[in-house]
Amino acid sequence: MPVGFAEGLCFDENRTNWAGTGPRPLSWTAWYPADDAAIEMPVSGASWFQMEPVAPDAALKPATTPRPLVLLSHGSGGVAAGLEWLAHRLAQRGFVALAVNHHGHTDAEPYRPEGFLCLWERASDLSAMLDDHGWRRQLGGTVSARACVAGFSAGAYTAMLLMGARVAYSQFESANPIKGPRRGPREFPDLADHIAPLLERSEVFRASWDRRSKDYSDPRFDAALVLAPGRSVLGFLAESLKRVTKPVRIIGGDEDTIAPAEECCGWLHSHLPGAWLDILKGGIDHYVFVPEPTPQGRKLAPDIFTDADGVDRRSIHDEVASIAARFFGSVD
Repeated sequence: MPVGFAEGLCFDENRTNWAGTGPRPLSWTAWYPADDAAIEMPVSGASWFQMEPVAPDAALKPATTPRPLVLLSHGSGGVAAGLEWLAHRLAQRGFVALAVNHHGHTDAEPYRPEGFLCLWERASDLSAMLDDHGWRRQLGGTVSARACVAGFSAGAYTAMLLMGARVAYSQFESANPIKGPRRGPREFPDLADHIAPLLERSEVFRASWDRRSKDYSDPRFDAALVLAPGRSVLGFLAESLKRVTKPVRIIGGDEDTIAPAEECCGWLHSHLPGAWLDILKGGIDHYVFVPEPTPQGRKLAPDIFTDADGVDRRSIHDEVASIAARFFGSVD
């Protein structure tokens, strides 16, 4: 069936932006089953990602029951389109896939250290999207009021917060007993050095920092697909994970050099009773879970788009999307 495509912007009036000058912005992108008469066309504009043709602003295909909904959470410094490969395949199977750019932590706008430090705010972004009526009006038709969630890397952290994980330590705070090999991600290598100055000068940051250990679970989210969780998950309170009762499926790669599967996927799985764990074999690294590259993307970011010999990123995406569709389709 044709895949529809829509974009928009809404705001969470309950939180301010990082500058403290207005409400927190939530820019979003949706892929969904379009009416049979919709015309797909190539996605215009330069991008690092290969994008499948879509039908812009097409009508949502009518259905006898509300369309199932999956919210998507991108990786650290990423964009909503970074999970286009999964969203498009889910839309072809009848799901509405809705992705959000996480304010301050997305390449869709200037990076801010607050966004990279306060990952818990990302969970509230997805809860706010369920509350928002604007994207539903724009798509038309009927979409479920409940949702599943899928997240890659930092998005996996987001997904687990919605399932009930609680933060014991922020990844880069000095009190965290689990020290990683870096003081920040590739986009902010000195991120840890920003904590003290921000606590001193930013009221918005202080307020967020003080609520890092609150409960971000949302009962409207029924299941989570966790793709290549980063080291940030090691800061979860282990006891909170043991209380998670909703279905969780973890997928990682056997040669993940950013977030080694044994260290991250394995640790998370060991504390989640009943969770499924799939480690993909054959030299699968971290960034296999972002789209295939354009020539521009391969040239500008070879570390993201160069896979091991024998790895077919498209085939991996097909496999993971099939797992996702079966997993989400099995949720009551």
